[in-house]
Amino acid sequence: MKKMFSMSLVMLLAISVILAGCGNKNQGASNASGGDTGGSAKTSNVQIGMVTDVGGVNDKSFNQSAWEALQAIEKETGTKAKYLQSKSDQDYIPNLNQFVKGGFNLTWGIGFNLANAIGQVAKDNPDKNLAIIDSVVDAPNVKSVVFAENEGSFLVGVVAGKLTKTNKIGFVGGQDSPLIKRFEKGFEAGIKAVNPNAKLEVNYTGAFDKPDLGKAAAATIYNSGADIIFHAAGGSGTGVFNEALARKQQGQQVWVIGVDKDQSLEFGDDVTLTSMVKRVDEAVKRVSQEVIDGKFKGGIETLALKDNGIGLADTSSKNVPKDVLDLVEQYKQKIIKGEITVPSK
Repeated sequence: MKKMFSMSLVMLLAISVILAGCGNKNQGASNASGGDTGGSAKTSNVQIGMVTDVGGVNDKSFNQSAWEALQAIEKETGTKAKYLQSKSDQDYIPNLNQFVKGGFNLTWGIGFNLANAIGQVAKDNPDKNLAIIDSVVDAPNVKSVVFAENEGSFLVGVVAGKLTKTNKIGFVGGQDSPLIKRFEKGFEAGIKAVNPNAKLEVNYTGAFDKPDLGKAAAATIYNSGADIIFHAAGGSGTGVFNEALARKQQGQQVWVIGVDKDQSLEFGDDVTLTSMVKRVDEAVKRVSQEVIDGKFKGGIETLALKDNGIGLADTSSKNVPKDVLDLVEQYKQKIIKGEITVPSK
């Protein structure tokens, strides 16, 4: 009896040790899981949506820059990013509402054409966060990011004015609007600052998603004797590059100045003289990070030369001589210091 009691006691102790071990193991797993969730919950549970304008997410320009920024955020933080492409302006509000009503933490509208739609959706959903590139929407729940495109365009105007061999230069715009006028007028001022004899020919396609119209506009300008074209035409600007590439294959040396992103990476150095880079990607990253960090506030943010929000592409030295780049830097500093005021209209 005594022996049996002793064995029972030993077995009871053994079972207690096993159960205690299992309990500790389960508790540790719970703590580890809780730690992982706590470390990533603020990012992995955040959802950010983006609505393109009609140029689309593969416009090789600002829509694409914005989407690439959100893809980078998704990779770096675990934040869920999604885009909806607008085929017409009738899609803007339904696309925005799909994200807003779907509980997304931030909804981007890319391009000034979405301003009215962003304003309406923001008014209807005052507790939701929205943001827009290239336009100002006066609402407490909207962050508006705009750029001093005229300043960056002035700098590529200096490049064009110094490097043209025909003294004929072109500008192809998308929609004729105050925004695109800033590109045109800044570019013209930069040209005139260094080459008063150069003539600027301007052609607007009326659209940001029609490469065929961009190609036709470029052909007209090149045929008139221009050797350099600066475009601010979104997806229509693809046609400008296509026309330049076709002429290059025929032995004609013509150039295109890209816009919004370094377009030499897409179209090559043979025809891309330089690009006026607008840091849409950095703006999208910064505002999106504010949402991730719980620090989002509506308001207006203007990015200019002094903010490094615009400027020439880093690859510019491939085709632009050092002395011209040095001159560009001199003008850049004068603009930053307020010694030169670049026209915007």
